[in-house]
Amino acid sequence: MAKRPLDILNDALDSNVLIRLKGQREFRGQLQGYDMHMNLVMDNAEEILADNSTKKFGTIVVRGDNIIFISP
Repeated sequence: MAKRPLDILNDALDSNVLIRLKGQREFRGQLQGYDMHMNLVMDNAEEILADNSTKKFGTIVVRGDNIIFISP
């Protein structure tokens, strides 16, 4: 049986995910929660910058309509 997108997110809870946002921004962190609009809560989040360095943020909330992809 094929998995639905929210099933995949549920399986990824408490594990690290990579997300790309509009504007080519990328974040990596531990997925703590989500809702039906795909708004995400991430812990230990860090932005991956163009020169492959990172900028640490801690806990963030990402609005679902800004997300291009999520990779568990």
